[in-house]
Amino acid sequence: MTLLDGITSRIVETPRLRVNILERVGDDPDTPADRTVVFVHGNVSSSLYWQEIIQDLPGDVRAIAVDLRGFGDTEIAPVDATRGVRDFSDDVHATLEALGLGAVHLVGWSMGGGVVMQYALDHPVLSLTLQAPVSPHGFGGTRRDGTRLTDDDAGAGAGGANPDYVERLRTRDDTDEADSSPRSVFRSGYVSDQYQTESEDIWVESMLSTAVGPANYPGDAVPSPHWPGFAPGERGVLNTMTPGHFSTAGIVDLDPKPPILWIHGTADAIVSDASEYDINHLGQLGVVPGWPGIQVAPPQEMVTQTRDVLEAYREAGGDVTEIELEGVGHAPHLEQPATFRRAVLAVMGYIGPTRSPEPPTETIILSSSD
Repeated sequence: MTLLDGITSRIVETPRLRVNILERVGDDPDTPADRTVVFVHGNVSSSLYWQEIIQDLPGDVRAIAVDLRGFGDTEIAPVDATRGVRDFSDDVHATLEALGLGAVHLVGWSMGGGVVMQYALDHPVLSLTLQAPVSPHGFGGTRRDGTRLTDDDAGAGAGGANPDYVERLRTRDDTDEADSSPRSVFRSGYVSDQYQTESEDIWVESMLSTAVGPANYPGDAVPSPHWPGFAPGERGVLNTMTPGHFSTAGIVDLDPKPPILWIHGTADAIVSDASEYDINHLGQLGVVPGWPGIQVAPPQEMVTQTRDVLEAYREAGGDVTEIELEGVGHAPHLEQPATFRRAVLAVMGYIGPTRSPEPPTETIILSSSD
């Protein structure tokens, strides 16, 4: 039983592919756009991860969670990484068109943060919530200003995936017998060690819905003359976020500029200035041998890059709220759901029985005890 009380799923037929969505039972399909919010999951996950938040939203808000291609119950289709994450964002747009929706509020987690930023570059949106998003300069292989370290993005993309983890995804291993099992990766990578839940089986089942292969997760890799000897190919999920294929830094120039909420945790193991998933950081630690040094292969400052781009967005006239949660991991919506819910409603400008505060333009730093 992967659906929580009050959550239902259905397939939406689009011209691109069959897309699975989750909704809340009883939500009004005629809800105005300014009270409609669409959730986009991250890598190796699915719409199932959004259920608790959807349950807890006010009754006059319509919530939709989308499964991206190759995840959850959406059709498995190849991912063209040369388009960055546009295969995903175009699928979301086709889904919203099939539902008769125009501009809505978008929430994206991790890779999904990149998807909703790309969506905003291509289509109007009412607001963006970026939860632990991939850097606007991609994942791996860049300096702070976004410039690429090598012309082939060596060390980024599918070649960096742990082969045992990929195999355990393929065989749908739901045990915790190895550090590389999906359940163990959830515990060490997705949340902090303080997180407790009765829903872990659902979150792991969501991970195990990932389509595995060179055209999906993780993708393909090619040899590189640069350390560590591989570079991203042109297919698959991890290659969509490599800097030669991906950049959403252009959001700075959006006109009009939707309000942006950026929410992330200080204990995030995946998106960090010292990411445990960044080959260059692992090289610096000696985990990956032969690291050529910080001048050649510096760790990617992912959080700092996002802050720089969003500060430029603010300076260009946009409203940005940053909420940094002390001691929280890669999934604030699981670890601090009340804080997450309040923040999303605020950036939506939600007006219910009591008016939520307008999203402030200054940075807010919250501790995990908030």
